[in-house]
Amino acid sequence: MRDQLEEAHQHRDDGYGRAQHLNRVELPKRFYKDVAAGPVDGGFVVTLDGRPVRTPGKKLAVVVPAAPIATAMAAEWAAQGEFIDPSTMPMVRLINSAVESGEEMIPAFREEVVKFASSDLLLYRAESPQELVSEQELAWDSALTTLAGHFGVTFQPTMGIMHQSQPKATLDRLADALSGENLFVLTALVSITGLTGSGLLAMGLWHKLFSPDRVWKAAHVDEDYQIGQWGEDEEAAERRAKRRAEFDTAVSVLNALRA
Repeated sequence: MRDQLEEAHQHRDDGYGRAQHLNRVELPKRFYKDVAAGPVDGGFVVTLDGRPVRTPGKKLAVVVPAAPIATAMAAEWAAQGEFIDPSTMPMVRLINSAVESGEEMIPAFREEVVKFASSDLLLYRAESPQELVSEQELAWDSALTTLAGHFGVTFQPTMGIMHQSQPKATLDRLADALSGENLFVLTALVSITGLTGSGLLAMGLWHKLFSPDRVWKAAHVDEDYQIGQWGEDEEAAERRAKRRAEFDTAVSVLNALRA
């Protein structure tokens, strides 16, 4: 399963990583004039000069299950200037990632979210300083209480970084809660999990337990504390803004699929 997940990440590089690579080389010129989005059998597509778009790696047809996703992708394609810059196309990159991964990756993606949840950001607490301890408790304790009540599970937080196993019944229940989710939902959840370091926050967001802003704030308690102590680095702020854009894109996918 791990080998399959690594393979999926390699395909994802055709989306996310490809954008980083193209920042260092000449960007491709825009080769199309007209962009449109519309329905087809099985979903919705984006067309460039009348031709449906395909993924950059495997050249697979990109068919999405919700019209707002296709509309967002079309807007990104239409916004390109003389050159195509994938770094400005987060929705296109995320959907390409899903399509290139394929349905066979659904179990691995589900497993990845639960794996994060088993050693989740919310479960490992600082021992000091007290100000940070208090901020973590304020942001994370209520989140765990909400999650425990919703899923009918228990969690075992710990201080420090020594591994603390979570109850098997809890992990099994979380896995059950992800069963039946489609490829696009799980791709968005894996993205949110990686961006926040928390499978629990990602699942809470999908189940409408937390707002996106609450999830983002909870995921950055430690970082915000450090910024408060030492100030904000310009490059770090830029990286965080890019992560937030990717986070918001994944959230918009979930919202479209939930509608």
